[in-house]
Amino acid sequence: MIKTGNPIISIYTEMTPNPETMKFVANKLLYPGKSIDLPDVEAAKPSPLATELFVFPFIKAVFIASNFVTLTKTTETEWEDVIPSIRQFLKDYLEEGKVIVNEEEVAAMKQESSNDVLADDTDVVKRIKELLDNYVRPAVEMDGGAIQFKNYDDGVVNLMLQGSCSGCPSSMITLKAGIEGMMKRMIPEVKEVVAEAE
Repeated sequence: MIKTGNPIISIYTEMTPNPETMKFVANKLLYPGKSIDLPDVEAAKPSPLATELFVFPFIKAVFIASNFVTLTKTTETEWEDVIPSIRQFLKDYLEEGKVIVNEEEVAAMKQESSNDVLADDTDVVKRIKELLDNYVRPAVEMDGGAIQFKNYDDGVVNLMLQGSCSGCPSSMITLKAGIEGMMKRMIPEVKEVVAEAE
């Protein structure tokens, strides 16, 4: 009888529109249906994976979603110099079955932004969150990022850019030409969309 251990993990990379970020995609779900942005080592506490990734001196930020990790590097580091070691680290970490995100610690963190529709959301806010979830999320996840709803006030939608979207040179074009244009067409109450990087 053949004994099987943990599944063999493969990791491949995808470039993102942000030259300082790289998307590392696994053949395994890491954080199904969710994402978490860990912009520095202090914020990484809920994720043992991110905490270990920050040991690499060139890692500036970690973003974990469905089946990928987006890493932001320091400007003086070249991706081709570090991709092999990061891929091997991620492969080993996942094959060992280590914890990726500790949900209890995430729950203890103050979550100030979410695309989840809440019972006390106004009709406009519900429609904004549904649009973000159904149209925006799939597109920006392909580029290794996420856009979270922060608030809506008097026609202005405030969003938070995460992962590869944070600091990306083309994120403002995506925000204004893409997201703002779509929201104005589909939700007439929306007059403007603004964003902040986490």
